[in-house]
Formats: sequence, structure tokens, C-alpha cells
Amino acid sequence: MTDAGRRVPQDGAHRGECPASVFARRSFLQGTVAAGVAGAVGLLDDGAIVDTVGDRNARTGVIPFHGYYQAGIATPPQPIGTFASFDVTAAGRDELTDLFRTLTARARFLTGGGTPPKPSPDSASPDNGILGASVVPDDLTVTVGLGAGLFDDRYGLGARKPAQLITMTPFLHDDLNPALSQGDLLIQLCAGHRDTLVHAMLDILAHTGGAMKLRWHIDGQRNPPRPVGTPRDWFGFKDGISNPDTTNAIKMNQEVWVQPGTTEPAWSAGGTYQVLRLVHFDIEKWQRVPVAQQERIFGRRKASGAPMYAVSDDAPDSLDPIYTNDPQGLITPLDSHVRLANPQTPETAATSSILRRSYDYNRTVNERDGLDLGHLFCCFQRELDTYIAMQTRLEGEALVPYISPRGGGYFFALPGVRDPQDYYARGLLA
Repeated sequence: MTDAGRRVPQDGAHRGECPASVFARRSFLQGTVAAGVAGAVGLLDDGAIVDTVGDRNARTGVIPFHGYYQAGIATPPQPIGTFASFDVTAAGRDELTDLFRTLTARARFLTGGGTPPKPSPDSASPDNGILGASVVPDDLTVTVGLGAGLFDDRYGLGARKPAQLITMTPFLHDDLNPALSQGDLLIQLCAGHRDTLVHAMLDILAHTGGAMKLRWHIDGQRNPPRPVGTPRDWFGFKDGISNPDTTNAIKMNQEVWVQPGTTEPAWSAGGTYQVLRLVHFDIEKWQRVPVAQQERIFGRRKASGAPMYAVSDDAPDSLDPIYTNDPQGLITPLDSHVRLANPQTPETAATSSILRRSYDYNRTVNERDGLDLGHLFCCFQRELDTYIAMQTRLEGEALVPYISPRGGGYFFALPGVRDPQDYYARGLLA
């Protein structure tokens, strides 16, 4: 695993300043300090900085919060996810800093678990009580990303914007709804159960309401593998088969994590570009397509998830597609989804590898469209241009008539919170 358990040198940004004294500067903190500091102490008894790419604690259900990278990226995907986009309303740079300190304090406590402070007899409880008297960690991860809008002239951050961060514009067949697109800040919550995510989201909203406003949110799930291997999406195909090995540090540094000493700003090292796409599936239309044609549209076998050359239903989904002996696309069509995503040519090699971490959604019944079932496509990559080039190739895929991308955005997932004195976006705001 990558740099597991290593200590990351502090840069001295706090210089002995007590975190609690800083947290108290803005009224919207509403008592976060005690809970946040308590959570930080409870997470790491020995004070070590644990890299979030490391293993979860199977006994406690804790995925380490502190690390060089944020959890929820290379972390094996949990069954349940929520993606929430916000417009930041902080009045100025100081209040923006307090917002990120508050988010950090809440994330420390929520991911580590524990007992919330008891309220006085004449005051409201600081916890919503959904999880009972004690907050269970439940494999919760909190992953924070920034949209291009945060780097406008409000906070003087324009010169520090990640080099490739832009606002998502529609591809050829997109039908993007502005009410479900972009935002200044994205919070991704993932855990083992839905009530954990509802509890965490309500907690975060209660403590940050004066500095950010919910723009849109969507809930997702990852179906269990049927029967084995990779989970299936609502089209019945296995999703996310092709991914870099998250335990391979060299591979992850090449393809996912922003590196120091590049054209990116120094503070962004350890972060990564995040893409989120809300893609509606036309299930009724898809179900009228013969399975053999569905397989040619995707470029994989439906039952097994294996490449098209594997005819057995028991073939493993880990087999690699091979196109060198199929230049005309007679086995795997040239306009199939998997072949356009990664054509395996020298010209496309640099824009064919991303870290997929997607979920499926099931929204309320829509009278016009019937069930609104779809895919929360989520991926991370060292360069946003990698995804844009890949998605541009997919404008000509055979799957186009059956999908309708309706929202999402581009974000920069921040570097990790490295120790109990660190906080989200400290390098950016310092």
C-alpha cells in the first residue's frame, strides 16, 4: 500500500496556535470545537499520521481520516454514497478558512465515532440522535473537492487555482441541468449504511449553514456482485472493471495523485481531479435491445463481464480486452463503450486510465420518464484533460441513444488532512 502509516512533516502553519481559539472566530461554528478536537484525539492514540490509502480497522469500522491523501478516493468503495454540492456564502477569506476548519472538525469526529458532548438541561442537543447515543464510524469517509467557482474574485484565490480546473461544459449529447451541475464545493460521503450518511450530512449542514448553501445532492448505492466479481449497474453490466491498482504507488502517482514540482500549484500535491456525472438510463428502451446487441454496444459479455472474445458465462471479468488482432472491430466493435474509452493505441495511451469509483442512483418516479434510474459516474485522475479526452472519444459511442447525462461537475479533491493540527485546504488558504 502507498506510504501507509508514514509521518508527514508539518509546515509550521499553526506555529503553536491553539486550534480551538481559531475555530471560535465565527458564529456558524456552533460548538464544533469540543466535538472536533475530541474526535481528533480519539482517532489516533499515538498521534501518528496514518495514510488514508491504508486498510480500515475491521474491529472498529474506522477508515483513518488523517493522511497524505483524502480517504474516499483510493479507499475500496463502500456500499452507500451521497454527493452534495454547495455554493459557498462565506463573507470573506477569514470566514472561508473557518468553514474549512469546521468541516475538518466535523469530519474528524464523524469518521472516528464516539459520544457527542452532552447538552445542558436547557439547551438543544448538538447531535441529531439518528445513530443513537454514540456515533458509530461505519466505514464513513468524507471527501472534499473544490469547484472552479471558488476561485473567482470573492476570496482572492484565482492565482492558486489548479491548472486544469474548469467548469463542466456539455459534451455533444449532454442535457445538463444547471440545478444539478457544478458548485463551489463538493462533499462526497460514503459509508456502510444510509442512516450513517443522513446523520453525517445533517451534522455538517447544522454546523456550516452560515458559510455554505446546498446547491444539489444525490444519493447512490453500489449493488453487490452478482454472482461474483464486480458490481452491476442498472443496465445489468459489470461496471468499473478496468481500474489502476490502488496499492501500486508508482501507478497511482502516475495516473491519480497530483505530484509536486509540476505545473500545478504547490499546495495541490496529494490532491486529484474529480469528475462527477449524473447519467440517466433509458431502461425501457434498453430492455428492448437483444442481449447480443447490448454486448456489442458495451464491448463486454453481459453475464460474465469478460471481453467479447470470451464466450463462456464463467469467464472471469478480470480478463483484458485484446484489440491488436481485431483492427476492424469484428469482435469488439470500434464504437463500443469499452473500446472508445481505451482504444489501446499509442495515440490514446496517455488519456485512457482513470480511477473509477461510481455509484448507481434511483430517484423518485418521474411522470414523463417513468423511473429515474441512472449512474453516478465518479472518477479521479491526475489530469482533468485525461477525462475530457476520453469523454470526447465517447461522443460517438453506440451507447448514446440509451443514456442522458443530466448533471455533475468538475472538482479538485483536496490533499489529505495530515495531522490533528491540519485542516482542509490549509495549503491553499495559508
